[in-house]
This record gives sequence, structure tokens and C-alpha cells, in this order.
Amino acid sequence: MKTDRLDAPRVALGVSGGIAAYKACELLRRFTESGHQVTVVPTAAALHFVGEATWAALSGRPAAVETWENVHEVPHVRIGQQADLVVVAPATADLLAKAAHGLADDLLTNTLLTARCPVVFAPAMHTEMWEHPATQENVATLRRRGAVVLEPAVGRLTGVDTGKGRLPDPGAIFEACRRVLARGVREPDLTGKHVVISAGGTREPLDPVRYLGNHSSGKQGYALAATAAARGARVTLLSANATLPDPAGVDVVHVSTALELREAALKACADADAVVMAAAVADFRPAEYATGKIKKKDGVDPAPVALVRNPDILAELSAHRARPGQLVVGFAAETDEVLANGRAKLARKGCDLLVVNEVGGGKAFGQDVNAAVLLGADGTETEIPEGPKETLAETVWDAVVARLG
Repeated sequence: MKTDRLDAPRVALGVSGGIAAYKACELLRRFTESGHQVTVVPTAAALHFVGEATWAALSGRPAAVETWENVHEVPHVRIGQQADLVVVAPATADLLAKAAHGLADDLLTNTLLTARCPVVFAPAMHTEMWEHPATQENVATLRRRGAVVLEPAVGRLTGVDTGKGRLPDPGAIFEACRRVLARGVREPDLTGKHVVISAGGTREPLDPVRYLGNHSSGKQGYALAATAAARGARVTLLSANATLPDPAGVDVVHVSTALELREAALKACADADAVVMAAAVADFRPAEYATGKIKKKDGVDPAPVALVRNPDILAELSAHRARPGQLVVGFAAETDEVLANGRAKLARKGCDLLVVNEVGGGKAFGQDVNAAVLLGADGTETEIPEGPKETLAETVWDAVVARLG
């Protein structure tokens, strides 16, 4: 017989009436298997997609369906008051509208009104509904009040439609919720901010099968994106050849070369409050591209590969800020004289903050942990001891928030 741990985080999982309701079963499983105590609060429409018995079986607890059941326990206020986190997945356009306007016509909307804990919405709807000005205003209202509203994913929708509006992957929603829970009741301090992050490593093609590249996996940039989303930011992630799953609530733009990254960065940064260039960008590219595979010839040494410089994207973004007060953060991967080279690079690039870390010998690239020193143009130096890349990301955002005011 299942018993709830007294110290288990209490999660209220709201499910509104969209076809993506079935995906909430996977999200529920992740919560329960990681030790959370979950009360599922489905709307009447949601029960047309997934029945009450399914929610009870998966959570090990009765689903909270009716306002008038167990009236002596006052469920319409108790669930929200006792929760450590309320997450609604999927959140339909109708549910977002009710939440934004303070309507309380069922148990879920009552729960949202009484919640004094972090609230996360994972929207799912057709593209036209998501892009409608009414929905966008409702989302802006909820974010302004401190709720974390994840950006929907892009992909296949109901029927043959494809576009933005797909529910993010349940695993990614869970990770976003885990990060929000870890922050506790603190306000999402990046709410209303647009941040742009680059991640991964650029590849400069030599011929149709070969390229000049580096060992960057993109893990640090993706951690920066995920933690920023959990702190309420609107996040644009410029992903250079990373093979990681998209973080929930993040707009991902895929690029390959340094020139493609520059073009995407200039476009995305036009209205950004902060830019974090974590990608490893190739300094050089082949001067010529061979349209056919370069063949090996017996007894003949290969011709030298001429290189030309790539644009210095970080220096360009720092020198030509797209808007007043825009904050620019760079990364410096060094193999020797780490701090000396980092300080010189900070001065040369003109950015506000520079994350300097030592690479090589199994450090940083491709790893789940990182260590660095965060240098500020104001002369500050913050040592970040080795730990999860998520921890480093939080330290960077703490510094960004302090400077954005």
C-alpha cells in the first residue's frame, strides 16, 4: 500500500481539455517516480481525453475533480494552499484566459487563485490560437504576475497541421518544474526579459563530408537556456550542431557555421535584454569549399588548407548593442594562463561579463560538470567551483539580474 512521505514536495498537476492531455500521464509518472506527492486536478473537458481512473491509478491518489466533493476539506482552497508547485499541462487558450482574468468556475481555476507557490503553465493549442493577440496578452499578464509560462514547441499539431503550439516534451516540462521547485518561492526574476543564448560548436565545411569543428556539446548553453526559462525569461537558443533535446519553453534556432550563427544572433538580439554567447565559435574557416570529396592520392601529400578569419561575433555584439542597456556575456575556453588570457579577452571583446573556464584533458567539453571564474567589466571576479552546469548557469543569471537592475 502506497504511503506519502511527509517531506515529499506537493505538486498540483492541472490538466485542461486539449488533445495533449494524454501526454500529462508521462509528466505525472516522472513526478511520482522522483518522489513527489501529486494531486491531479483535471477539468471536465480534460476527462473526455483521459479518464479519472487513469489519473488515480498513476498518481496513487484520487483525482480532484469536483468542487463539491469532500466539501468538509474545502478542496477549492486547500489544494492550492498546500501545494509547493502548481503546473498546468496542457494549458489551453481557454484555461490561460480564465487564469489571466481571475475566473474560478471549476476546481482547477480555484486552485490557481489560491496558490501561493510557484505556478507553471505549459501551453498547447493550434498556432493561430497561440498567436492571437488575446492569448498573447493573457500570457503577458500571467508572466507579469510571476507565473512561468513556457513557450510551446514547434511541430506536428492535431490533424495535418504543423507549427508552434505543440506541448513541450513531458521530460522537458518536468526538468523546468524541477528547476522552479529548486528555486522555492522566489519570484521568477527574469520575467519580462528576452534573453538570447548560443550553444554548441560551429562547423566550417571543407568539402561535402569534412569540416573544421570543436568538441563543444552544447550542454552548458542548454543549461543556461533551461534555467533562464525557469526564471521566467523568454528564451531564444541559437543551437550550433548540438544533439540535445530542446529545453521546455525555449525557442530554438538551429545553425551550423559561424556565419549562420552571426546572422541568427544579429536577428535575435534586436530586442534582447541579455545575450550570452556560450557557443564555441570557430575562429577560422576554409578559404575555399571543395564541391566534391577531397581524394587521397598515393604518394602525393595533401595540399595545404588555406584559412580565413570568421567574424568576431561577441566583439561585434558588444560594440554595437542593439538596444540601450543590453547586457552581453561571453565565454572563454582556455588551456593555459587561464585567468590572464580571460582578463585580456574581456578587455578585448568589450562584453560586460566573461565566463572563463579551463578546457582540455576531459574538462568542460562534453561533461556534465564545469568550473569557471566569472569576470566582470567592473573588476569583479567570482569563482564558481566545479559542479553541475546548471549551478554555473544560475550563477551567471544571478550576475545578469543584478546588472539589469
